[in-house]
Amino acid sequence: MCHGGPVPSTVSLPDDWPAHPDRSLSLNRMGSFDWDLVTGLMHMDPPALDVFDTLPQDYDERPESLSPRVPPAEAARLDALVSSALKGGLESYGAYFRIRCRDGRLRWTHTQGRVMREADGRPYRIIGIVRDATEELSHSAERLGLDEERRRQTSVVEGTTAALAHARTVQDVIDALSDAHGLERLGTMGMVMGLVEAGRIHLVAEGPEGSFVPGTRYTRIDEQYPMSEVVRSLQPRFIDSQEEFATSYPGLWSKISYMRISAAAYLPLIAQARPIGAIGLLYQDKEAFTQDERNLLVALGSSIAQSLQRAMLLEQEHDIAEGLQQAMLPRRIPAVPGAQIEVRYRSARMGRDIGGDWYDVIPLPGGRVGAVIGDVQGHDTHAAAVMGQLRIVLRAYAAEGHAPATVIARASVFLHELDTDRFATCTYVEADLTTGVLQLVRAGHLDPLLRTRDGDCRRLPVEGGMPLGLSAEFGRLEYPVTTMELDPGETLLLCTDGLVEQPGADLDDGIQYLTAMVRSGPADLTLLADRLVEMADERGDDDVALLLLRRQAEDAPQAGGRLQQHVAPGDPEGLVSARHMIGTAVRAWGARARGDEIELVADELIVNALMHTDGPAIVTLRVLAGPERRIRVEVEDRSSALPRRREAGDSGVSGRGLMLVDRLADVWGVESRGGGKCVWCEFVMT
Repeated sequence: MCHGGPVPSTVSLPDDWPAHPDRSLSLNRMGSFDWDLVTGLMHMDPPALDVFDTLPQDYDERPESLSPRVPPAEAARLDALVSSALKGGLESYGAYFRIRCRDGRLRWTHTQGRVMREADGRPYRIIGIVRDATEELSHSAERLGLDEERRRQTSVVEGTTAALAHARTVQDVIDALSDAHGLERLGTMGMVMGLVEAGRIHLVAEGPEGSFVPGTRYTRIDEQYPMSEVVRSLQPRFIDSQEEFATSYPGLWSKISYMRISAAAYLPLIAQARPIGAIGLLYQDKEAFTQDERNLLVALGSSIAQSLQRAMLLEQEHDIAEGLQQAMLPRRIPAVPGAQIEVRYRSARMGRDIGGDWYDVIPLPGGRVGAVIGDVQGHDTHAAAVMGQLRIVLRAYAAEGHAPATVIARASVFLHELDTDRFATCTYVEADLTTGVLQLVRAGHLDPLLRTRDGDCRRLPVEGGMPLGLSAEFGRLEYPVTTMELDPGETLLLCTDGLVEQPGADLDDGIQYLTAMVRSGPADLTLLADRLVEMADERGDDDVALLLLRRQAEDAPQAGGRLQQHVAPGDPEGLVSARHMIGTAVRAWGARARGDEIELVADELIVNALMHTDGPAIVTLRVLAGPERRIRVEVEDRSSALPRRREAGDSGVSGRGLMLVDRLADVWGVESRGGGKCVWCEFVMT
């Protein structure tokens, strides 16, 4: 080991180190290191490893390999120092810190580093030295202003504060204090903590495993317990011996004497001048508390109380925000014949950082169903409020019978006219589970996934348009419709980006990972949904909405299959959507040979109904069972006036509608339907 005197305040190492190491380092018995910030690897020469009391075979050039030698509090302080130097543009840094030798002893070490930067200031390398500073500090404590005990106490405060800095929940605070590193920092064998709730103290951390005392989960503040006393008095209670503990709290001591507690410190946790709880630190092999130790623990109690109050407020805010979000989502999902549907929503864990994620399942006329997944921009209560309004209007437009593209276009106009600067992404699917025909419209959202009956999973490329709100702002309201068939037993997966996005990772990588998870997931839809949400819980940094729709195998298309579409007047997109639906259904039912005839006749009847009536046209396709299978096309409207065949006009076009129907259909007719009528025709399937 090196026991040399003080080193210069700056480090002078050649840029090509360690190819040509400075001999002065070896002469002064100092160890040196070269840290490549790009690869993360740190080369250390043998003297440096000797300073860390680490054998060469135990070091793989990764800084984490030194973690057994550096106590957590010291590691947190060093990390903060290096990070500050890198971000602050400093050229060098230096620090005294302690390492733990293999025999358990602590000793002082000193490091000095020089930061190498690119021309643009970006750091790429750190070179420096480490040395044993035990002898130096023992002879120069007054000069350096470092008293080892005072240094230890400062390290305890810094380490505990650093551990609590990222605590977002009460459980995070408890975990930071009660894990092995936390207990090592505090020098205790166990910790108990209670929170003040409605005049009682609720024990939320019960000390070492197996030490819980029955009957102390909830205790009154006026009872003879140390935590009750410090909450009442707002003063800490230091117990310096077993005899003092037994005399002051005989009832509690009789139940915990087997733990060999020799001293204890109970501290009130005070925030904004009121007690929010108490913490007890239990010690073995400790005789009494010095005044410096008492001051240290009081300071620690204040730090813990602040972290605890912050965590409690964040949890409260999160509960309120999550309640608002949940209130705006559907209370229940309707039963859909021919389908199994699972939905999940999981909010982010960060205070009020909830978003506008939503799902919806909408029963539609004719036994169809609409499935929606969407995400309003932003992570706040305003995003959730906009989401609630958008969900309602989208549901209303769908229930009116508009075509999928029209539903999305109108929702975009609504959002644009709303008093907000938010936009939203969305995917809307209209499904007929009898035929398996799906019509999908995507507004800036993720592509859906499809899981087949054999468990394979793939991404469905769905042509899309701009997000809701933006398409209206830029006058690009044309949304293409993708029509496909969902076979019996297949599952459609819709989700928001919280399920696939990971910090620092490419979105495509996230989708591939999700695809692999679905592929390897359980066949049971409920278990699959739970597993996917558990995957999102591991990150917890964004909202997640998930909708799984499976077409049940027992409802495969049989004779009597039925499909219906509403086409509103003045809705060209609705007409296009109906044409897509008819073509897909004809192919699904095995009537491909007569597909052109059926599409042409159905189109003529729909256009005729829209031109000559003031309401929507309702087109229904059915498969009729019998000696010969037939496809029946019905078009309803609100007019009771019966159609009549007319001679073609001068242009040779007008008047040919019913002639076309008569020529192509095997049979056709007209029948009254309430206050309107239905024109129908049938085609024998060949």
